[in-house]
Amino acid sequence: MKPIYPILLTLVLAACGEGDKKAAGPGAGAPPPPEVEVVTVSPVTATLTQELPGRLQAVRTAQVRARVEGVVEKRLFVEGSDVEAGAPLFQLDARTYRAAAASAESDVAVARITLERYKPLLDMKAVSKQEYDLAEAKVKQAEAVLAKANLDLENANVLAPISGRIGRALVTEGALVGKGEATHLATIEQLNPIYANFTQSNADLLRLQQAVKAGKLKRSGETRVDLVLEDGSLYSQQGRILFTDLAVDPNTGSVQLRAEFPNPKSELLPGTFVRVRFPEALAENAIRVPQRAVQAGAAGQYVLVIGPESKVVPQPVKAGGMSGSDWIIAEGLKGGEQVIVNGVQKARPGSPVKPMPWNPASPQAPQPSHMSGMSGMSGGMTGMAAPTPSANEKK
Repeated sequence: MKPIYPILLTLVLAACGEGDKKAAGPGAGAPPPPEVEVVTVSPVTATLTQELPGRLQAVRTAQVRARVEGVVEKRLFVEGSDVEAGAPLFQLDARTYRAAAASAESDVAVARITLERYKPLLDMKAVSKQEYDLAEAKVKQAEAVLAKANLDLENANVLAPISGRIGRALVTEGALVGKGEATHLATIEQLNPIYANFTQSNADLLRLQQAVKAGKLKRSGETRVDLVLEDGSLYSQQGRILFTDLAVDPNTGSVQLRAEFPNPKSELLPGTFVRVRFPEALAENAIRVPQRAVQAGAAGQYVLVIGPESKVVPQPVKAGGMSGSDWIIAEGLKGGEQVIVNGVQKARPGSPVKPMPWNPASPQAPQPSHMSGMSGMSGGMTGMAAPTPSANEKK
């Protein structure tokens, strides 16, 4: 009789093989469609904005200088602190000036006594009118010398000319200052409010005027502006545009502008590179999408939309301007499309996805490698005065 064990082992292995084939059948273990965040676009009235580079400047800058010659005895302020106008900053050796003031005061007293003695003598014809007038002139001359001596004595105590934040001291105790020149001792800058100086292309201004005349855009009545800091964050307080220069710079073809921002906590410092974002015009029936939804490829700009059966479809678009941090789409979208904002790196054209409503507060996912060109282009366009149709056609 043959052993039954090899036959049983063969049957068990065959049964296991059939089970593996069933587990690996069609559709078994297939991953679900990836989730993407979408926004449904629709025509709206949008405010076209520009974001122009600029620099911050203090509203007042005063150089503290020595008005008289002397040796610095004391520094009376803390470097980098806020000072009030009239606060003492430096004390110079004032002994020479006190002596000069005392001498001038004595000369004034002598001249006045002489004038008083001449009054009765003039009535008695004991002195001439010319002698009396000369004595009177000597009194005025002595008073002028006394005033100058008192002023020099006051200037030996160097005061703050304006209120603001004072920088580092440029001299130390024991230094001789004011010898032949008004020595620069320190600098005070008034930081609240603070200016933001920036420029706008005159060609862009002309294009805007033509668009308004043609009825394509409407003038924006908003005068408040926003400040974008170096790290890309938005400054907490809005400012206002103070003026636009009346002349065009012949070297750059641009117009100088200035905005003013409140700075109560001295968070903004002069010389900082910033971007000023301000409303320019109103566009009706505009399609706006988040800036990060617009991609760039070899054929130009495009967005990813949800097509039939929830499949990803690339849609070519042309950006025509900015509205805050969003792009205004000039061509390619009509409204009602579901545009992918988050998860573009998971959305492959033709593949199904699971659309979810976009949450602006959600963390931004890393952009795919082919977006590096777009990020550089976006930064360049936001730094320009405004994206123009001609520029977009080139894209």
